[in-house]
Amino acid sequence: MTKLACIDAHIHLDMYEERRQKSLLADAKQSGVEAVVAVSMHLASCKATRELASRHTPYIIPAYGYHPEQPVPGKLEADKLFDWLQQRYAAGEQFAIGEVGLPYYLRTEKAEAGELFDEQPYVDLLERFVELAAKWNRPIVLHAVYEDAAKACELLEKHRVTKAHFHWFKGDRAVVRRMAQAGYYISVTPDVQYEEEIKELVRQYPLELIMVETDGPWPFEGRYEGLETVPAMALDAAVCIAELKGLPAEQAAAELLANTKRFYGI
Repeated sequence: MTKLACIDAHIHLDMYEERRQKSLLADAKQSGVEAVVAVSMHLASCKATRELASRHTPYIIPAYGYHPEQPVPGKLEADKLFDWLQQRYAAGEQFAIGEVGLPYYLRTEKAEAGELFDEQPYVDLLERFVELAAKWNRPIVLHAVYEDAAKACELLEKHRVTKAHFHWFKGDRAVVRRMAQAGYYISVTPDVQYEEEIKELVRQYPLELIMVETDGPWPFEGRYEGLETVPAMALDAAVCIAELKGLPAEQAAAELLANTKRFYGI
């Protein structure tokens, strides 16, 4: 079989131990991973991602943002992040906006514990990022699952953002149709091999709007139990997508790769 190739469309490179990062990328290249999209958690993470990308250009496509599954930043912290983003844009640097979104897991965890949770500050923060994506015409990488996806869609539609990437997405048929009709992309992790919910999503979603990812170093189950998450695992997701779509692995992987290159302008 022809050696498959892919791009890991979503990985937290800065969360791997520094001494592991170089060999991780070398192993990825050797395995057929042509590039990685490295997302960020907060300002310090953005700076670390930028440093990594500068040492591995053009292999790493950086994305800068604030992950929603953590306390919302205060005004000073948020302003520092947005000022830093403005500086990067003014300097002509290429980057996506991400990872940004809404705190589904944090919110549901608080609700289950009987605690009050104010989501509005997260919505407001996400809108600031969406506005930037619109103003700068940059891809935006979203953490917005289940009912939060519809909220994200409303903001994207409000600001006429079309280059949206919903990573590790889960949602009902209505929002799946809405996203597909809008031309929003999703990315699928190796859990497509054992999660029926993700298999069904792949069956529903247009292949031309799908990418593959690992969300590393997030760990996986099944055959990956106890293993370090590495970019090459995205290739396994591509093979499973091919099976679900009834296509040869080479054809599906080539299309998934082309999708990612098209979306990120590679």
